[in-house]
Amino acid sequence: MAREIAKAYEPQQIEPRWAEYWVKEALFKADPTAPGPVFSIVIPPPNVTGSLHIGHMLDHTEIDILTRWHRMRGYNTLYLPGMDHAGISTQRVVVRKLAEEGIDYRKLGREEFERRVWKWKEESGGKITEQMRQIGESCDWSREKFTLSPEMSRVVREVFVRLYEEGLIYRETRLVNWCPVCLTVLSDLEVVHEERQGHLWRIKYPVVGTDQFVVVATTRPETMLGDTAVAVHPEDERYKALIGKKVLLPLMKREIPIIADEMVDREFGTGAVKITPAHDPNDFEAGRRHKLPEIDVMTDDGHMNSNAGAYAGLDRFEARKKIVEDLKAQGLLEKITEHTTAIGICERSRTIVEPRISTQWFCKMKPLAEPAIAAVERGEIRMVPENRREEYFNWMRNIRDWTLSRQLWWGHRIPAWYCEEHKHITVAREAPAKCATCGSTKLAQDPDVLDTWFSSGLWPFSTLGWPENTADFKTYYPTSLLITGYDILFFWVARMIMLGIHFTGKVPFRAVYLHTLVRTGSGEKMSKSKGTGLDPVALNQQYGTDAMRFCLASMAAPGTDIILSDDRLGGAQNFANKIWNAARFLFVNLDKFEEGGAKLEELAAPEVRSNAPYSIGGKVPLVDAWLFARLAETIELVNGALVDYRFHEAAQGVYQFFWGDFCDWYIEWVKPELQNADRDRAIVAWKNLFAAFDAALRLLHPFMPFLTEELWHQLPQKAGAKSIALDRFPEAGADWKNVGAIAEAALIQKVVTTVRNIRAELKLDPKKKIAAELSSQDADARELVSGNVETIRRLATLSELNVGSQRLSGDGMIRATAEFDLRVPFAGIVDPQAEMARLKKEIEGLQKASTSKERQLGDETFRSRAPGDIIKKLQATLAEQRIELQKLQERLDQLESGA
Repeated sequence: MAREIAKAYEPQQIEPRWAEYWVKEALFKADPTAPGPVFSIVIPPPNVTGSLHIGHMLDHTEIDILTRWHRMRGYNTLYLPGMDHAGISTQRVVVRKLAEEGIDYRKLGREEFERRVWKWKEESGGKITEQMRQIGESCDWSREKFTLSPEMSRVVREVFVRLYEEGLIYRETRLVNWCPVCLTVLSDLEVVHEERQGHLWRIKYPVVGTDQFVVVATTRPETMLGDTAVAVHPEDERYKALIGKKVLLPLMKREIPIIADEMVDREFGTGAVKITPAHDPNDFEAGRRHKLPEIDVMTDDGHMNSNAGAYAGLDRFEARKKIVEDLKAQGLLEKITEHTTAIGICERSRTIVEPRISTQWFCKMKPLAEPAIAAVERGEIRMVPENRREEYFNWMRNIRDWTLSRQLWWGHRIPAWYCEEHKHITVAREAPAKCATCGSTKLAQDPDVLDTWFSSGLWPFSTLGWPENTADFKTYYPTSLLITGYDILFFWVARMIMLGIHFTGKVPFRAVYLHTLVRTGSGEKMSKSKGTGLDPVALNQQYGTDAMRFCLASMAAPGTDIILSDDRLGGAQNFANKIWNAARFLFVNLDKFEEGGAKLEELAAPEVRSNAPYSIGGKVPLVDAWLFARLAETIELVNGALVDYRFHEAAQGVYQFFWGDFCDWYIEWVKPELQNADRDRAIVAWKNLFAAFDAALRLLHPFMPFLTEELWHQLPQKAGAKSIALDRFPEAGADWKNVGAIAEAALIQKVVTTVRNIRAELKLDPKKKIAAELSSQDADARELVSGNVETIRRLATLSELNVGSQRLSGDGMIRATAEFDLRVPFAGIVDPQAEMARLKKEIEGLQKASTSKERQLGDETFRSRAPGDIIKKLQATLAEQRIELQKLQERLDQLESGA
């Protein structure tokens, strides 16, 4: 007997079972010695700080589609999973959790704090791994990596030491971006700039020994406490006589020089600027040129330090208020004006970043960037979409040195040691016994850790066993492709290219596909803090993971953001249900057929399926020839689209074939043959049906793995076959392509669709049989329609269809096409007078509605105040109403001419 298939498709029952099976059976374990072309890809490692978000779901869906597709096409495939230790983010999360328990992490000490983070990592990281398995990712879990694991740490130290020995890593005191909340330095990429409304304060600095003042303008009065000069332009006539003199720094009573420097913009403010080398990047450079003192007036957490005199201990913004009050009281505040300025914000804490002088580790980037630019220029790495290439080139050609060190406890400790006596630096792969310079044995390791992106920049080769020439490294590096969001092109992608080329001599991947963002139904960028972030795990539970995957893929057009809505997810869920119901139809009807003696194995065994399509009387039936021709076209379309990362075209192609061609046309067309009294004809129908169904499942598998796995197992398979994922992606047989069958079936479908459209326009009962006439001057067309008249009658619910070549006349609704004219007489189905009255009423209502919209859209006041999306909706509705009006008027004219 045929297999039992549940009445309703319940993904919540099916998906966990197959997710567990795939992992338990280790189906996706890669073998570097296996034959075949190679496809390898590493996961963009999710941060260990929490759950998968919708961006991960998109990333991972696209990666898994390509991985499953390549595997089914015979590639030696590796999809390598893993996670990132996420230095700043993870430390912030754990510090906050400890604070909630009343624990100050600093009092725990570094060792105990790290132990607590590792414990937390096991819990949180396990959650992410579980979620990845739930969504059906075909990873090789035996190769799972973590950026802070011992083997990864060894690679990080090796790379750091080599770069140091090559003179590319150095330690220097310079101005950096400091986050008073994260309590660490940030790289330029971790700072976002926002335009904010602020003020410009003009402060009078008394010139020593005179009754004159030099007025300077500043947007940050609290930094004046660290001023060490006032600068003017050397050619500014207003100040030439003052160059070399001194001013008294207000509030601090410290004498500082007036210097000349060409950096000063004579047009800005008063043409005189305060120089605070420890708190402003331009001032820092000027301070170095003029050998000025560098006075840091702030603490790590954004309070004023002892160098701030009477303001010590105040928060920086409280100090600003107090300083302004005191300047006013002393008559030294000339005026305050409104001023818009770009403020640096920490991308994680959203705190205003403080430019501060600090000693940090840096990496020279220009020598690393040049080969990475050349590799992309030569086409060794393909970037999709193409427009991202220019962004990449612009950033790389203007690259600045990378601030590597972070003032954290969680991360890769910098492999540098300082001797207590002389502070000599020893950089080494392992803890040294003595100072490399003076031989001292009293050494302390640098307390800082490396920027998280340093270790993740090594990900494509560190995960494959480098620096050893392992079997994995030899087989799977360079990786085939990287898929990630465009927003980390510079954080991660560019750095992987630079470091990969520098250390392996090869690009880390052959192509980069930068996907877009997933937005809310209203078009907003998803944000957890705003409550607009969608939880993919919850959505998978609601709609089914396959539906979620298919929905994302069907909308993933390169360069276009994805607007995720319940309607789109519901549509994908309906698609899954449609496939399930088609499978049920097959097996329920097979039960009836098996009563006559034929068994499933005879009709659907793998060797039977592989020889389809089958013929009857020496000829493949038109419906079967057409379906296999469409299958060949769809396979070609899907393969071509996935080669170019056009996931949406591939998904829509599969959808059109499975829902449109297979379910809506083929099954309905072939249905009578499945129980045909002629057993030979029925057997051919069943064999072709099962072969097409199996191919369609394999075609769909990369997009919807759970559903297809479940249904594939309902079919007979070869002994030992474990999964559809290890079966072959469908390949078109030599005889599948058939232009003639495509054209003939298209004509029959057009006749059926034309009748259906007339029925819909006349609002006829779908079950009511009606008569129709078809006229064509093309003898072949007439012959084809006549030869398939029973199929057309059944599919179009016709009582009769008369076919001829004479011109159609008489009352009724006539539709003309390029190949034929078709008429449905009104007699017996439509009362012309009642229909004319109904049409006139409908036309009148539509005319009123469209006139109202025209009036609204013509109102300038309304257009100036209404949101753009409202106006677009009105315009779209009006256009639809005009088309509908035209159709109704044509029908009315037809009726009136026949009346």
